[in-house]
Amino acid sequence: MQSVFERFLEQLSEGVDEVDFRRALAYLSSQLDLLAFAYLSLPPRQGDKPTLISNYPTCWTARYLEHQYQSIDPVIVRARGGGSPFRWGSSLPGVEPSAAQRRLFDEAAQFGICSGLTIPIVDLRGNFAAMTFAADKRDASFIRAAERYEHGLPYVATCFHMFVRQKLSADRLVDGVLLTAREYECLQWAEKGKSNRDIGCILGITRHTIAFHLANVRRKLDVSTTRQAVARLAASNSSRC
Repeated sequence: MQSVFERFLEQLSEGVDEVDFRRALAYLSSQLDLLAFAYLSLPPRQGDKPTLISNYPTCWTARYLEHQYQSIDPVIVRARGGGSPFRWGSSLPGVEPSAAQRRLFDEAAQFGICSGLTIPIVDLRGNFAAMTFAADKRDASFIRAAERYEHGLPYVATCFHMFVRQKLSADRLVDGVLLTAREYECLQWAEKGKSNRDIGCILGITRHTIAFHLANVRRKLDVSTTRQAVARLAASNSSRC
């Protein structure tokens, strides 16, 4: 598993968007014989859209998000409490599902999602996510693979979550445009009135590097000046409040 994990980390470090991260997780899951996967990260602010990276049927994931099933999904409700990975089938052991939850399980089964292994993720900032590997039935091969890798999968899930948080965080969206962590950091300091030289001293990099990052920000936001970029940032922040 070590070589697979190393390749997986390489793909995550090189990834820049959801397509790249889905490809990395698809590679890992295929190598481990856990072919269906879903990573769901709930936003810190109520009303924001969850992040869902999955190879489940798109008609199911679209329906899941449209109806906000994450609020009633027994698997997600259980995972929000943290703890160890757990397996589930047509229901959760020890949990009596509501009528709505039973319908959700029945709907998922129609799309080939009948059982799974879910890893809860609660990071140091209190952000919640869950990674699930699923199967269309409780067959022996899926159970063997789940048992074999159950102790290593929390590390996989945590690494994936941290890379997604770093590279796809909605906190770095400005009017729907995603900035890199460094670009966003430079723009924040510019908003505080700091010069390129000041920002370079604060971040420990040259003012020329700061100029490079802010030039990228202006290009991405389609503005001519850093002051205009700062105005876009301020407007974007106020719209989140």
